[in-house]
Amino acid sequence: MSVSRQDGSYPRPMLRRERWHSLDGVWDFGYDDADAGEREAWFGDDARPAAPGPAAAAGPSGALSTSDPSAPDPFDRRITVPFPPEAPASGIGETAPHRVVWYRRRIPHAVLAPAAGERSLVHFGAVDHRARVWLDGRLVAEHIGGQTPFTADVTDALRPGATEHVLVVRAEDDPADLAQPRGKQDWRDRPHAVWYERTTGIWQSVWAETVPVQHIADLAWTADPARGVLAEVTLARTPQRPVAVEIVLSLDGRVLAETSAVVGTPRARVDVVIPALGNGIDREDLLWHPERPVLLDARVTVREAGAGTGEVVGSADPAAPVDMVDSYVGLRSVGVGGGAFLLNDRPYYVRSVLNQGYRTDTLLASRGSDELRREVELIKAMGFNAVRIHQKVEDPRFLHWADRLGLLVWGETGAAYEFSAHAVELLTREWLEIVRRDRSHPSIVTWVPINESWGASDIAHDTAQRHYSIALANLTRAVDPSRPVVSNEGWEHTDSDILGVHDYSGDPQVLTARYGGTAGFSAQLTGLGPQGRRLSVTAGQTERYAAGDAPLMITEFGGLSLAADEGEFSYTRTSSDTQYAALLSDLFAALRDSPLVAGFCYTQFMDTAQETNGLLFPDGTPKLPLETIHRIVTGLKDPSAPA
Repeated sequence: MSVSRQDGSYPRPMLRRERWHSLDGVWDFGYDDADAGEREAWFGDDARPAAPGPAAAAGPSGALSTSDPSAPDPFDRRITVPFPPEAPASGIGETAPHRVVWYRRRIPHAVLAPAAGERSLVHFGAVDHRARVWLDGRLVAEHIGGQTPFTADVTDALRPGATEHVLVVRAEDDPADLAQPRGKQDWRDRPHAVWYERTTGIWQSVWAETVPVQHIADLAWTADPARGVLAEVTLARTPQRPVAVEIVLSLDGRVLAETSAVVGTPRARVDVVIPALGNGIDREDLLWHPERPVLLDARVTVREAGAGTGEVVGSADPAAPVDMVDSYVGLRSVGVGGGAFLLNDRPYYVRSVLNQGYRTDTLLASRGSDELRREVELIKAMGFNAVRIHQKVEDPRFLHWADRLGLLVWGETGAAYEFSAHAVELLTREWLEIVRRDRSHPSIVTWVPINESWGASDIAHDTAQRHYSIALANLTRAVDPSRPVVSNEGWEHTDSDILGVHDYSGDPQVLTARYGGTAGFSAQLTGLGPQGRRLSVTAGQTERYAAGDAPLMITEFGGLSLAADEGEFSYTRTSSDTQYAALLSDLFAALRDSPLVAGFCYTQFMDTAQETNGLLFPDGTPKLPLETIHRIVTGLKDPSAPA
């Protein structure tokens, strides 16, 4: 099967293997409000508290060897993973704060059993916020960061002779720790304003697979539409002898390029030249963009480097691959210049919608590939060519469908709510993992490490916070120089490649006055912006915009609610379908008609909790016919016409 045409069920679509086992489903679960679980060895085989009396002996694995058989099982509930315990879909649906939670899953030996020369891995898509993992009583992984994946190699922990194995996860998510990146998760007991219920613990898929001892641990692509791609292949370990890394790129079964490189280090950079790009004959047919999202299939194979020089790892056959994975590549470039956002070196008008990625019955989690695909399809059906995932990192399968169906994505992170050395450390470390996870997706076209000064609330006056914003932007550019970076979305920019402005005026004439010409916008740029905040807090940022290097986009606007009830949140209320459609149309038209604005992002895709300013109701039903929304967003009468 073409990996670019996969069904999206594999949780990590950019590095795919055929053999894997989902561990989603019903797990044992327990709250640990007294934080006694580690002291009482809940990670042990029977997971009951230690017997009273003298200290229990600890074995080589660190698991306590005695327990109290009369004590109740602390895993006294059942939860459906990957839905968090606060979500109705989890089967628990308890929203009261619990700082520490535990999970347990019994796994048949056949699922985890590695063959000779193999390792057994358990992957976690995301566990919020701090996780520790044990298998058969032995600690196998620790991870900090609630939005990013990690892997436990459980091979050495497998209990010999066991017919099943016990996987235990402890998750700690402290709602009172404002240094912890949390995004829209509320720190209060009940949601308020634009903050929602918490998501604690496991909230993305868990799966197991067996791999060769020497295997591909990470894979990244950097597109060069003029030549091909740069592949960055990370091996699980340093080869004892050089190995060959082979890469084949194809389109609809036709091989476009293949290359091989002999490497002796765990990290290899392989330049894959596509001849068709050099002669220009097929170049336009190979480029990825929303109107024609071409994806190239990629197969990466690790083999022995040759008789007498290569290393036999996991295979006695010199011709057999050591490891093989499937991936895909989108050839495209993004940038800014001349006051425009550039896609494949051409101005591209961005019509984006804000998506909280927060769902009624699953909260930050989702019901899987089909639901994520439907969201991408709905966004495109409404006339948008881009989406801004807001204050979270979305499931990689959403990005797969954006890649495949053609939707630009602005990648963001959940924010912390204080500025401190600890907060800087937590967010910076997690942000680097986010960029690493998603950097190969062609749909990702912009990075947003900070939004509206969240976590840097005094950035206009505090030099340290400005340094933080500038450093995050430059660190992002250092890791991924191929995409624009926004240093602080919405206002108080320090060093942004795009001047994003948040403007929730409900009066179309006000938008026209602000963005209809240079004089009106100059007053915003040199004074206070539309939300009462300065748009730039560094001279360099103002100069970048004035020189045309940083295009202007209205990256949050609208926020209209249709007949909202008291207590619900919106920026502008309307009382009827007719009033709603008319005002919506006028607001979009005011920005589309602006000679200064290079794109926009409407707030928002769907009603979310008490925030009722979506284009869809919480169940996904459009508030207006999709054809009407498409016409309003694009200004085109025919939804099938190219925008």
